[in-house]
Amino acid sequence: MARRCGRKSSAMGYDLAVVHRRHTSDMKRAAIGVRMHSGWGALVAVANNAGVVEVIERRRIAITTGGTPGAKQPYHFAENLELPDAENFVGSCFADSSCLALAVVREVLGKLRGCQYRVVGSAVLLASGRPLPPLSKILESHALIHAAEGQFFREAFSKACEALHLSVTGFRERDLDECVQTAFGSRTTRIRQQIAALGRSLGPPWTKDHKSAALAGLVVLARRA
Repeated sequence: MARRCGRKSSAMGYDLAVVHRRHTSDMKRAAIGVRMHSGWGALVAVANNAGVVEVIERRRIAITTGGTPGAKQPYHFAENLELPDAENFVGSCFADSSCLALAVVREVLGKLRGCQYRVVGSAVLLASGRPLPPLSKILESHALIHAAEGQFFREAFSKACEALHLSVTGFRERDLDECVQTAFGSRTTRIRQQIAALGRSLGPPWTKDHKSAALAGLVVLARRA
């Protein structure tokens, strides 16, 4: 009797797995793009249905706790601290921002899933991509402080995506045009025209942040076709 029940449970598990695969395969594909700033970012979720671009989510995301001194510019704040305190402060801010980013990404994925979209990947716009020196060196240079803060929030968002098993692709902003051209070839002009025109149908805000995030997301979709 026990073995019969075991076989029945296995069969039921197999049936459920098949149903799940069929359900996810029926869902439309989407990707998330984001361009981060100090404590906030512009997030756009896009789909591409036979060459027709669709924006299915657009929002300003905040990944700092309001009212926390130095949270939006942690390296600027840490500049005035002793090195051990600076390390602790930056680490604490990163943990907080990562948690907030995780909640945002989880919410976005849940909303898109409820609209029958399966997010296949995410895109993060990057700066120069140069590696940063240790914290002690960063705090000696105002230019490095700005660079570190940009990387800080991009990494917090990326870590959140990875924690939810969502792949992350980084695009240096200066390379984005080339990546779009490589992904779409002769369709590039049409894709760009659609992105520009979306501002009229969606209404404001539809800034360079949103356009770049949308384009990066579309490249992720094309690469995973």
